[in-house]
Amino acid sequence: MTSTVLTVATMGEAARAVAQGATFFGGGTIVMRDVNAGTAAASIVRTTDPSLKDVRISGDTVTLGAGVTMANVLANRDLEFLHPVARLVGGPQVRNMGTVGGNLFAPHPYGDFAVALLALGARVVLAGQGGARPIDDLLRDRSRSPGLVAAVEVSRPRPGTFGFLKVSRIRPKGVSVLSVSALLPREGGRIRGARVAWGAMGPGPQRGASAERALEGQSLNAETIGRAAATAAEGLNPATDAVATDWYRREVAGVHLKRMLEQMERG
Repeated sequence: MTSTVLTVATMGEAARAVAQGATFFGGGTIVMRDVNAGTAAASIVRTTDPSLKDVRISGDTVTLGAGVTMANVLANRDLEFLHPVARLVGGPQVRNMGTVGGNLFAPHPYGDFAVALLALGARVVLAGQGGARPIDDLLRDRSRSPGLVAAVEVSRPRPGTFGFLKVSRIRPKGVSVLSVSALLPREGGRIRGARVAWGAMGPGPQRGASAERALEGQSLNAETIGRAAATAAEGLNPATDAVATDWYRREVAGVHLKRMLEQMERG
């Protein structure tokens, strides 16, 4: 199929084109595969709007334009808490092109950066729409996108409260067997507002409700970590693919959740 590419000056124009059925072209790591395979949409839109590359810091709130690449993240000292995540997204070529917005829509078993953003409770800003909405809403059903993602807002976590772990057969840039991330804020030594997110354990990034229940209100210690690990795979429905079987992913989920939580416990 031949595709027509339209270049517009603003995100608003791009959003209107997407609403009319066009596919948005960001970094190209997803769309170009479809173009090369001849399965891309008939209409593709891209924009030169400079806001896509903006990184804004306001107190503890970080706003990342949807066009910010993994390489941009790694080059920014203010985004140090996201460096361990961005560093594990593909190789140098992918990191130079792959964007924050595009990673939200990366198909299984990709999308590790989106897993971290889900754990962090990020908020998504849509072009032409006021305010921001929880990333949970967008990731719950990515096939029904509510519009064009313009930016992602995330609160910088306190030291020792955020963890991320990617498991792959080829290191450091292999496709995920699974990825897991957690945000564990503390009040009086107890976890309040636990968020655990998984990648490659379903059709897209998803919350780990069973692990969250095991962690909520508890101290982060060996006993709590053991309970969370024991229930890690509950409610998850991983696929079988060329990387791993669904059985294997469920079997090792608790092992890797435990490893990540132990790293967080040690600080």
